[in-house]
Amino acid sequence: MDITGKVIAITGAGRGLGRAIALRLASQGAVLALIDVNRADLEVTEAEVRSRDGRCALFVCNVADEPEVEATFVAIEEQLGALHGLVNCAGILRDGMLIKMKEGELVEKMSLSQWQAVIDVNLTGTFLCGREGAALMAKGGQGGVIINISSIARAGNIGQSNYAASKAGVASLVVTWGRELARHGIRVMGIAPGVFATDMTAAMKPEAMARMQQAIPVGALGQGEQLAQTVQFILANDYLSGRIIDLDGGLRL
Repeated sequence: MDITGKVIAITGAGRGLGRAIALRLASQGAVLALIDVNRADLEVTEAEVRSRDGRCALFVCNVADEPEVEATFVAIEEQLGALHGLVNCAGILRDGMLIKMKEGELVEKMSLSQWQAVIDVNLTGTFLCGREGAALMAKGGQGGVIINISSIARAGNIGQSNYAASKAGVASLVVTWGRELARHGIRVMGIAPGVFATDMTAAMKPEAMARMQQAIPVGALGQGEQLAQTVQFILANDYLSGRIIDLDGGLRL
């Protein structure tokens, strides 16, 4: 798909990887629907997009809230017209061990609120936005592309029961939707990032950062621009559907 002039929605566009994707696609001529729960963050992304002569509209939305998501996609169609692409990038972390024991006593366990918050945003949010985005694309009759951002943690990772489960679910939706939506000309792909440079990793102690980098075969953390390049590649290649691309520098969990 040539994305010049095409409308692409991006969730989690207010910062981090979502912002990097937005800037890359704006530079390629896409018209962006920027979605995030935080307006201030969205406005920063908007300013950066417009500084690159990009076109965008802002939509403040909690992706885990069905009425908000439905209203947001109605507004996207009203303001920007037909939808051609969706990148489901919104996600949160609430890490913790399933249980913690000390001297034979249970001292802590992952709370239901920790579990539910991550499932709500990462998995339910992807489902809701994917459903509404697919409906607009199918109705528009021009097909489109949905890209879900999963994680290599979908295979399971210590201290991330909630996150790993959510990202495994996101990955399974790629295959399911890829098969279901092909009849409407909609391709579905996923990207599973490894360890990327984010605000969280920037706050790590130097020795911890060094150990992390040594564990990655290419010797470096991923950069937002590399994820954005992969999104652009998927949008451009019309023979990609129903698959996950592991973008992890050779790291395997």
